[in-house]
Amino acid sequence: MNPLESRKRLLLAESELNRGLLVLEWRALAKEAGALTGQAGSIGSMASAAATLIAGLTSCRRNAGAPAAGKTSWWQTLLKGAGLAGSIWSEFSQPAASR
Repeated sequence: MNPLESRKRLLLAESELNRGLLVLEWRALAKEAGALTGQAGSIGSMASAAATLIAGLTSCRRNAGAPAAGKTSWWQTLLKGAGLAGSIWSEFSQPAASR
């Protein structure tokens, strides 16, 4: 076997090893992406529940407290926006089959 043929076989073997490592790394990356997606979904649902709870508490406090003014506070606007964002997040973060 000449040196050129030997070098070619060595490069082919190295290429096969690199291809196998790439497949393993791709599987690990896909597994991590799935785990991150699950964590994001649970964080999103907790945030949505917290925003709903705070909005409900604020609504109860507003109804029991002083008469409503014509202008809402920035805090109420923020809570309404958080509730809306939470509901949108929970809608889009669910798999299509469970909607």
